[in-house]
Amino acid sequence: MARAVSRPVLRSAAVLLAAAFAAAIPPAFAQQPPPLRIGVLTDMNGPYGDAAGPGSVAAANLAVADFGPTVLGRRIEIVAADHQNKPDLAVSIAREWFDTKGVDMVTDLTNSSVAIAVQALAAEKHKIDLVTSTATTALTNEACTATSAHWTFDSYALTAGTGRALVESGAKKWFFITADYAFGANLQRTAAREIERSGGTIAGTSLAPLNTTDFASQLIAAQASGADVVGLANSGADTANAVKQAVEFGLTGKQKLAAFLPFLTDIKAIGLPNARGLILTTAFYWDRDEASRAFSQRFEAVRKAPPTMIQAGTYSAVLHYLRAVRAARTTDAAAVTGAMRATRVHDAVFADGYIRADGRMVHDMYLVQVKTPAESTSPWDLYKVLRTIPGERAFQPLSEGSCRLVAAGARS
Repeated sequence: MARAVSRPVLRSAAVLLAAAFAAAIPPAFAQQPPPLRIGVLTDMNGPYGDAAGPGSVAAANLAVADFGPTVLGRRIEIVAADHQNKPDLAVSIAREWFDTKGVDMVTDLTNSSVAIAVQALAAEKHKIDLVTSTATTALTNEACTATSAHWTFDSYALTAGTGRALVESGAKKWFFITADYAFGANLQRTAAREIERSGGTIAGTSLAPLNTTDFASQLIAAQASGADVVGLANSGADTANAVKQAVEFGLTGKQKLAAFLPFLTDIKAIGLPNARGLILTTAFYWDRDEASRAFSQRFEAVRKAPPTMIQAGTYSAVLHYLRAVRAARTTDAAAVTGAMRATRVHDAVFADGYIRADGRMVHDMYLVQVKTPAESTSPWDLYKVLRTIPGERAFQPLSEGSCRLVAAGARS
């Protein structure tokens, strides 16, 4: 008669068998921690597709390549989507990313209304948003949050430096051609304030609807004003059309032309014969120094063009975020934001920046002038840098802000 085996012996054998089976499983099949995901939410095919879009995704991937493929033992992944410049769609995508896709940080956010809406959602979900492509100063004023940062530029920095520099050079009388919606009004308001503070005057304004193709009436009004400078408070195709038609009207031979938000890709599209002499402020130029050139060459190898300031800003923001995750040893939004604010921003894009209490990333800006065809030595050799604008002068002072996170004493 066979001898019965006790239950304890059977249980022990089962445990040993299970352990042996687990040890035999290749490491690739073992439990892996979830990836750390960063979302690039941008305009892929619309009016900002060239300045942001796929180029921002490429910039984010370059930042991951420079940082390394993992952080805290987790693989880093970049996910991307097209918000089509629709705030509702952007919020829907971001909500799904935060709730079900494991996205801890979202960046780019081209379009002011998109950025404001997603920033509010990120705060609600205890996630981080780093806005690299939007001009509205609301992000660091009434819409500021504890886990956000406005990275690359804003309407104050784009307009104040240009306006101040031209007034100081003797061009005191200004006329505005302004996009007839909130973005254009914000650009004109911030520019006019700095122009008047510097001793300049505003001769008049002519509004133009978004996507205007005929600026004849606005340019005639600008010529009749006798202004020293015609300021273009618009962007994208509107800026390109206004500049081209200003040349046709002969305006640039008698008056200076200042643009507040053209990107490198816009200047390329306009062409140096039309854009030459145009004055603007930018956060980044590929040919600024050795570090910017080296980064831009790597980017151009992928995208066949050097980065715009949006794309360069996205690279910087992603890299700084990953460094902060490593320093904080967690992806918790509050801890990572604290680490980001405690560390200077230093990379190939921004040599020395810092994040203020209102979320503004402060860094130098550059006043540039578009070269003439004779001055340009290569296809993307478009700007000559006239001056560096120190970050403390480039951005809105805390004393003029309205972010509820900034103590009253810090504004005095």
